Amino acid sequence: MPLGVKEKIDVPKGLELKVSGRSVDVIGPKGNLSKTFRFPGVKVSLEGKEVAVEASSRRRRDKAAVGTIISHLKNMFKGVTDGFNYKMRVVYSHFPITVKVEGKRVSVNNFLGERHPRLADVVGDVKVEVNGDEVIVSGINKEEVGQTAVNIERSTRVTHKDRRIFQDGCYIVEGA
Repeated sequence: MPLGVKEKIDVPKGLELKVSGRSVDVIGPKGNLSKTFRFPGVKVSLEGKEVAVEASSRRRRDKAAVGTIISHLKNMFKGVTDGFNYKMRVVYSHFPITVKVEGKRVSVNNFLGERHPRLADVVGDVKVEVNGDEVIVSGINKEEVGQTAVNIERSTRVTHKDRRIFQDGCYIVEGA
């Protein structure tokens, strides 16, 4: 029985991968992604056309860390080849909501008749498009795209009202 845990995944064609220490850079047709993995006892190495992730022991924590790094690498591969998209729907029944993108912020105006806009931050290199009642959040980094979509959804959270009646807001309807 081997002493540690080791998993390998193939690098898809058309992608370039650079591994230096704990940092991994993936270069593809849609752009570049870089990530530093800070798991003690786990190392990432490039073996020909494969990426090997290995841990020095077989403890549960190390097995989980190896699986986590493999999942991150697969998401990075998909991001630089296809990208990630979230579709959101603007729903209102009481007051017409308008959504605008202003630089690195998304502003939701006239939400439940409020005078001040509700703001959501756009994280990283994410692109937000508004087409009528549809908001499309897209980018190559899955974490940044997901966080931006959740920021927009969370900015329109209804508090101190009956959620069965006040169902206005921006909701994620289709994800990554």
